[in-house]
Amino acid sequence: MGITVLRREQQTVLRVGTTGDYRPFTWLRPDGQYEGLDIEWMKRLGRDLGFRVAFVATSWPHLHEELTAGAFEAAIGGISSTRERRQTFLVSEVYRQTGKTILCRSEDAGRYRSLGGLDRPSVRVMFNPGGTNEAFVRRFLTHAAWICHEQNGEIPARIVAGEADVMMTETVEAAYHAARDPRLCAPLLTQPFTHEGFAVLLARGQNGLLRRINAYLAAHPSCVHGE
Repeated sequence: MGITVLRREQQTVLRVGTTGDYRPFTWLRPDGQYEGLDIEWMKRLGRDLGFRVAFVATSWPHLHEELTAGAFEAAIGGISSTRERRQTFLVSEVYRQTGKTILCRSEDAGRYRSLGGLDRPSVRVMFNPGGTNEAFVRRFLTHAAWICHEQNGEIPARIVAGEADVMMTETVEAAYHAARDPRLCAPLLTQPFTHEGFAVLLARGQNGLLRRINAYLAAHPSCVHGE
């Protein structure tokens, strides 16, 4: 498979980096265990392909660096398949379609109808550092007030508290929080600013593993699509 880690108890261990801060895809519980859509399907993939998955903590600012350095062989958890990533790493086929959108307070839903309506100095946009949310804000919202917050999982509560006006995020994450907290709304959910897809990020040299993951995705689309 091209996995470079040691065998433990006669079973290959695949180290998978994940941020643990991106519901509903990956979340680190207080007991130190990971949960989420991407966590569960990666566990299933490991069981079906015959290796044990060991999740490794990473962060958006350091994900690329740590994957390159060999801290883990693959990474998951709401990671977009971008041109820059495909140029540097191995990237699986897309397993979930998504796109950039916003999360805001329900009372403000009528204020935001377009990207232009967000790109104003009076609009405070909060995002997490190191990923595509930050890159999108810095490219397209040049007039808005930027607030970079380290912990992505804390941002919805900070929007509710009035510390920022909108959160830049993905459609699935926005829908997740809006469905669980009536104080939050995703007014542009059906009109995302981009059309993207999540994928597994792998270190160079893991070509055999990449082929096996892609074959698994093709054979088991119900495991990941539409969850």
